[in-house]
Amino acid sequence: MQIRPCHSITTQTVVPPLYRNSCHRHLLPPPSAAVSTAALKTRRTHSMPAEKMEVFKSLEGWASEWVLPLLKPVEQCWQPQNLVPDSTLPFEEFSEEVKALRERTKELPDEYFVVLVGDMVTEDALPTYQTMINNLDGVRDECGTSPSPWAVWTRAWTAEENRHGDLLRTYLYLSGRVDMAKVEKTVHYLIGAGMVNKCFYFQYPFHFTHYTHNFFHHTNKKLDPSSSIDLCFS
Repeated sequence: MQIRPCHSITTQTVVPPLYRNSCHRHLLPPPSAAVSTAALKTRRTHSMPAEKMEVFKSLEGWASEWVLPLLKPVEQCWQPQNLVPDSTLPFEEFSEEVKALRERTKELPDEYFVVLVGDMVTEDALPTYQTMINNLDGVRDECGTSPSPWAVWTRAWTAEENRHGDLLRTYLYLSGRVDMAKVEKTVHYLIGAGMVNKCFYFQYPFHFTHYTHNFFHHTNKKLDPSSSIDLCFS
């Protein structure tokens, strides 16, 4: 199955006429005739009014006491390597595990892999999501190591979510059913383009991924009952 890369992702960067036809316009620096610093400062907007920022600040104690304990310790979390063929095994044993995985997946419908690729691409855009959250007023993490409970939660959430993309990537790669070079190029475009609407992920892709994870979990039990990959979606 051939998965086409997404070439339609663009940003709102103003591109000089010389580069209008460039396929890498999202990687270009701002035009030389840039707006003055003073003008940029006057354009700066905030994600929430000051009174709401105070509410977030006042909830930090509650978040530390009730939210952060919900995070599972790293040593108790599953890791992608637990659910795919073990590459540390002797070559013959590893090859047999990969062969068994390919046998299970060779008859699966293409639509099954389209869903998995969509999920993987969404998960692999985590750098964009974390950058977005780190710039939100009330949960801002400007240094990347802020002790704020909101910042601690964001970093831990990103680390947990990162496992999903790693697992999906390895599973798809070993299955041999997907053109991974094109999928990776799509991810490259996606992260490089950034995100215009800061709420978009939570309005659409997040819910889409949640739905497809549930769909995959129940469907996988019927199509590939011996697979353990669906554990991360259950």
